[in-house]
Amino acid sequence: MEKEKQLLIKCRMLIEQSLNWGESSAWGNSDFEQLSEKIFEKTHVQLSVSTLKRIWGRVRYENFPTTATLNALACFSGYDSWRDFKQKNLENESITSSAGGVAIIPGEKAPGPIIDHKKLNISYFSPKRVLATVGGLLVISMFVYIYHTHNAKSVDPSKIKFEAVKVSDSLPNSVIFNYDASAFKSDSVYIQQSWDTTRRERVAGNGKQHTSIYYNPGYFIAKLIVDNKIVKECIVNIKTKGWKGIIEKWPVPIYLSEKDIKHKGFMGITESLFRQKTGSPVFNGTWVKYANVRGFKGIDAANFSFEATVRNSSAIEASVCRQVKAIILGKGMAIIIPLADKGCISALNLLTGDNWISGKNHDMSAFGCDFSQFQNLKLVVEKHHFSVYLNNKMILNTQQKYTIGEIEGIRFEFEGAGEIKDVKLSTPGSVTYYDNF
Repeated sequence: MEKEKQLLIKCRMLIEQSLNWGESSAWGNSDFEQLSEKIFEKTHVQLSVSTLKRIWGRVRYENFPTTATLNALACFSGYDSWRDFKQKNLENESITSSAGGVAIIPGEKAPGPIIDHKKLNISYFSPKRVLATVGGLLVISMFVYIYHTHNAKSVDPSKIKFEAVKVSDSLPNSVIFNYDASAFKSDSVYIQQSWDTTRRERVAGNGKQHTSIYYNPGYFIAKLIVDNKIVKECIVNIKTKGWKGIIEKWPVPIYLSEKDIKHKGFMGITESLFRQKTGSPVFNGTWVKYANVRGFKGIDAANFSFEATVRNSSAIEASVCRQVKAIILGKGMAIIIPLADKGCISALNLLTGDNWISGKNHDMSAFGCDFSQFQNLKLVVEKHHFSVYLNNKMILNTQQKYTIGEIEGIRFEFEGAGEIKDVKLSTPGSVTYYDNF
């Protein structure tokens, strides 16, 4: 079992290196949620946030992970299975040993190097010399570790500066980051816009300012990262003036005017305009977003209802699955309710704010729609119960342990052309926000 534990630690290290999110000890709940989503996207296996926290030692748990969990972690690390991971990593240790190194497998005696005594000077590879060399390397490693740990701990937090200043109230929005990480005396300093590691930029270790462009609205937690460790965070809240339509395109999206999206009786974009804007008659994998990020004061994230009337208006030849997502943005977390053509419910992923529900291992057929008609979607969050209704029929009732915090915005996403008829967000006995297009 000790050997298995050491291999699990190595697998964890490989995952941390591939993510490049900094020290895992600094990961928050949203980081584990994002990791759960990434593992699912690559392996089609859903590992819960609580499972990942147990694996990373954030929650005390004595039992070893199940084979299914280990297989998912190994596959995410680039191996065929946990057995494949074990075999290849044990083979690497054997190869290291045969090349003259010392490969120690926990719980077993370290094997001696394989040496051709006819060709080599035996005294050079004497046990004392090998032990002295290994001991020396361990001492050096220990001093390097202590040096870096001491340096990290010795930096006065008051000497670390990291703040964001928006240059406007429109989109796109350049943000000026005023920072000071000089106390670390490091040349490995980065500023990351949010949880998304693709939005990470290297900055001067002794620099003072850096600018970055935010193309999408939202509530973002920017990160100052030194030596792969998050040392400070700040909030970047990019709001909209009413509803904003955006067609996703890398690296720069396509913005839609109010005239493009506002129509009599609905908000959305027609197929013909979608083709004109994207230059393609096929919309598979191309998403258009409608966002209203403003801060919804008076809405209690633990007690509210959300209603919308929507449909994906694309022809099936243009968008095979015709997916739709209704998203409620909170401070640091979100709720995602997906809909799709009935034949594509396997591709759906629902987020309650603290838990992912996947169409790969849950029956999501109730979220399949006939988009020839408008669909009335409703969400009710009350007393830690999370209930979803479609056309006045309850299709999901589950628990929500943690709220998403203060509600900052609403966003709809359509795979292709789509229409929104009305939107309502309210807390009983408090306030109601209502848009009827």
